[in-house]
Order: sequence, then C-alpha cells, then structure tokens
Amino acid sequence: MWLVDAEPIIDLSSDDYFMQQALREARKAYAATEVPIGAVVVREGAIISRAWNQVETLRDATAHAEMLALTAAQTVMEDWRLDGCTLYVTKEPCPMCAGAIVHCRPERVVFGCADEKAGAAGGWINLLEANPPLNHRCAITGGVMTDECTELLQGFFREARARKKESVVNGNGADRKE
Repeated sequence: MWLVDAEPIIDLSSDDYFMQQALREARKAYAATEVPIGAVVVREGAIISRAWNQVETLRDATAHAEMLALTAAQTVMEDWRLDGCTLYVTKEPCPMCAGAIVHCRPERVVFGCADEKAGAAGGWINLLEANPPLNHRCAITGGVMTDECTELLQGFFREARARKKESVVNGNGADRKE
C-alpha cells in the first residue's frame, strides 16, 4: 500500500543531499592535507561540477573549491553565466569567491558553516544578496549541515596544530612546505 503523504526515502533534490556531496569533496581535500572545503554546482537537480580546495596542491591561492567548481560548471554549460544553477559549499564563501559568484550569476548559494571573520555571504560582509553597486544578487541559504561542516574543519585544524607542535618538539620542521 502506497502512502500519499509519506516522506521519500531519499530526496535527491534536497539541500542536505547536495551538501553531503560537497562534504565528500571536502573530505578529498582533508585527505590531501588541504583545508577541507568542498563545493558542487547543481542545475536542474543534477550535479554539473564538483571541486575541493587545492591551494597547496596547485600552489595557487585562487584554487578554492568554489572557484574550481564555478570554472568547471562554466565549461559544462559552455557559458560563463550560470543561470539556473545553485552552488553548494561547505563553508561560507570568502570575498574572492563571492566576487566570482556575483560575476557567474548563479541563482542561489547554499553553504554549511558560517565564517564570521572572512565570510562574504553575511558573516563579515554580504556581497551576494543586497549590495546595490553589484550587477547580480544570489539567494543565500546558510547553515545546511552546519555541524558536519564545522566538525570537519575543526578536526583538520586541530590535527594541523598537533602536527606543528610535534614538528617544533622534534625540531624537524617536516610539516613545512618549501
């Protein structure tokens, strides 16, 4: 017997589902000793691009998950405009990423944990929604799977501090990148 009002077992169009996919990307960054932030771009209920922070890997300060996901989505769409798209990212975008988001013009940005010190989607400043001089505004949904996103980042930085302390104690400086 089918229940008409029953909740679906898996809702592939939910913010939680797509944030879980962004978290999968963030875990790739974690495994590569990168700050664990992941992003996916979704259009019409399908993921069209995925990315994770690769600043250290690529030796490129602009290789944030959002930037890489936006670039890949533009390739898929064969257009720099990401009309009808939603960007999911595990941490609130920084000003650089927010600027790129405004220029790419997705409909919506969904993020996991806020960044009160450097967030540009309402944490420190809001460049995405209500900034009159900019030519585009995005709807913002923050706080999706906040606990999971925060725990991943906090765990990463806790381990990084422990590695640094161990390095100082042992005097080997093994964690430094030359």
